[in-house]
Amino acid sequence: MAKTQDFTKVMQDMMGAFPMDASALQGAFKTSAALGEKMTKVALEAAEKSTEISSKWTKDTLSKVGEFAKAKAEPTDYTKAMTDFASSAAEMAAEHLAAFAEVAKKVQMETVELMLAAGKDMQEDATAAVKKATADVSTAAKKAAAAAK
Repeated sequence: MAKTQDFTKVMQDMMGAFPMDASALQGAFKTSAALGEKMTKVALEAAEKSTEISSKWTKDTLSKVGEFAKAKAEPTDYTKAMTDFASSAAEMAAEHLAAFAEVAKKVQMETVELMLAAGKDMQEDATAAVKKATADVSTAAKKAAAAAK
């Protein structure tokens, strides 16, 4: 019966022949983790601010509903109360939607800044890793050429 060949030693020898710098991978992982942390911070701040805006909008609306729901002496007072409520609701909507837009704008600006900084960091890491790998391969090639003579 034929035995399956164990390629463990072959793979170890092959991987040993190709120099690889694990610190480059560690650096890339650290850069990625730092970016994730910063992006999470931006998202959490935006969620917190959005929650505050929503809460304020709800409180403002409920206070206006309280005014609207009060008993009136004249039927025309109900029309006026409805008109006042609709007007204040439109004002609140515009005000709060503008506040949401400011949050979105801030998140967008911070995200672009983070992505640009991360791209620069990753480019620097990649350049350093390629330079080191090139030097390592050159050294290995010189050793192999010297051993072949």
